[in-house]
Amino acid sequence: MAISDDDIAQVRAATDIVALISEHVALKKSGRRWSGLCPFHGEKTPSFSVNAEEGRYYCFGCRASGDAITFVREIQHLDFIDALRQLAERAGIELHEDANATKARKERQELLGTMESAVEWYHQRLLSGSDARAARDYLRGRGIDGDVARRFKLGWAPDEWDALTKALNLNERQLIGTGLGFVNKRDRRQDALRARIIFPIFDTSGKAIAVGGRILPPAPGSAEPERHEAKYKNSPETTIYSKRRTLYGLNWAKDEIIRSGEIIVCEGYTDVIAFFGAGLERAVATCGTALGEDHFRTMKNFASRIVLAYDADAAGQSAAASVYQWEKQHQVDVFVARLPRGSDPADLARKDPAALRAAVADALPFLQFRLERVLDAASLATAEGRARAADAAMVVIAEHPNDLVRDQYVMTVADRLRVEANVLRTGVEAVRRGETPAPAPRRVAREGGSMPRPALEALRLLVHQRDLVEGRLIPAMFDNEVQRDVFEVLATESQVSTVVDQLTARGDVDAADLLARLVVDDLGRVYSADDAAAVIAQLLRGAAQRELREIERDLRSGAMSPQDVHVTVRDVKERLLALDGDQGAAAEVDLREWLTSRRGAARP
Repeated sequence: MAISDDDIAQVRAATDIVALISEHVALKKSGRRWSGLCPFHGEKTPSFSVNAEEGRYYCFGCRASGDAITFVREIQHLDFIDALRQLAERAGIELHEDANATKARKERQELLGTMESAVEWYHQRLLSGSDARAARDYLRGRGIDGDVARRFKLGWAPDEWDALTKALNLNERQLIGTGLGFVNKRDRRQDALRARIIFPIFDTSGKAIAVGGRILPPAPGSAEPERHEAKYKNSPETTIYSKRRTLYGLNWAKDEIIRSGEIIVCEGYTDVIAFFGAGLERAVATCGTALGEDHFRTMKNFASRIVLAYDADAAGQSAAASVYQWEKQHQVDVFVARLPRGSDPADLARKDPAALRAAVADALPFLQFRLERVLDAASLATAEGRARAADAAMVVIAEHPNDLVRDQYVMTVADRLRVEANVLRTGVEAVRRGETPAPAPRRVAREGGSMPRPALEALRLLVHQRDLVEGRLIPAMFDNEVQRDVFEVLATESQVSTVVDQLTARGDVDAADLLARLVVDDLGRVYSADDAAAVIAQLLRGAAQRELREIERDLRSGAMSPQDVHVTVRDVKERLLALDGDQGAAAEVDLREWLTSRRGAARP
């Protein structure tokens, strides 16, 4: 849209930049300059300077700079033309635009004026119309009183075919151009919305550009309506309204968003209003569309922290890769508020506003939230459950494009599930290559290379030479779950046939099969006490090394202090060295007691 350089220069010259900026920032004169706190970043010591003679500003903190037009663009998030027009109107200057531009501008102004009149008419109908009593009652029941309705300019569309059209005498161009109505098959002008609560939608400068309408729910005890309509009905795309670029509530929320550096994204109009009521006046909502790139392009101009205040699955589980791409492209961080299951922000704001505020303050990064969903839904009490959780977690982690971020979450999941990080890394990379990852380790039922040999020897000893190992074995020595099941039953029952029956009865077929083979597969020779001690020493070394890895995880998670870890590791290693010496028997007892005490702590 062509505007002459002379007009632009005239607007710049006619604008008092100090007076303009003083509407947003408290400026104090210092010599030939004016200074104050920068409106574009948080600071306590003034670093924002204005030169009145040159009509320029500069911040020594964030390096924001420009002239009066730039300032209006940045503060109000307008494009160049709109900022220039606003300053021209302020200075009483008429811009000379080309004929086409002038015509388009006049048409746009007409549509904006029509929408403004419609919003005001709907609003007054809600406040005073006798037919709006049910709507007022419904809103009060949702915690929206008259003051709130006035602040958000809520309205009421009566249950009539053309009430708005007649009241404002709207022509066809105005109806269709704003989306407020249409011409029906009988060639009569008709309202688009009827019998609905109206939620006006404004652009960032506060101009009404669209409306959304919510149908009233049936009164308690009343019959279901004959016609079933959508709960919400919104304005269509028009020359003044683009759904994918518009965020409901941004006109009211932008100042607080800029101040806090955070924007909260909700699902609907009433959720936004509820957040404002809970003291979180930085909430917005999409207008009947999924969260998309255009929304991110808009939001990044206001804040770098974006909190999704609804289900992360609804936020785009299937489009998670897009969220990570938008994070990188627009340099924002996406978080998800952990709302209590079964509650929406509007309900929570009324019942427990402190919980709503806490959910936003404690929001988790998008990937972490998705992983928590996977892990919270899993059964981590068994090796099988942890393995299934690991398989699902690998798929979620693989979606993130950043190698370092993926590896951090691999470590976190490995600690949580008590699995080796390298196993997860291999699986994650397999998923990224489009391959099916090898499943995380589960129970091993057959004897072979993957079945720990010292543990098998210990079980054979327990079956064939019980006296050599009686009282010297504990569950922590058996890393394989099948072997551990067999040991735990044998430890309380020496009759093998009885043990096999017990295992079979409880459905532990793998353990029953292993024990049945151990009975007929003897040691091949008579073991001595030294032989038995050597087997037990091997088991203790393996169990101790596994537990030391657990201690490393406890250190990373903060469950143990560095000093406690250092003392524990030193003592355990000393006893492991003593196993083969004269103090071997005492070291065996100490290690067994330590392992038992460690395993006594509740953990998956």
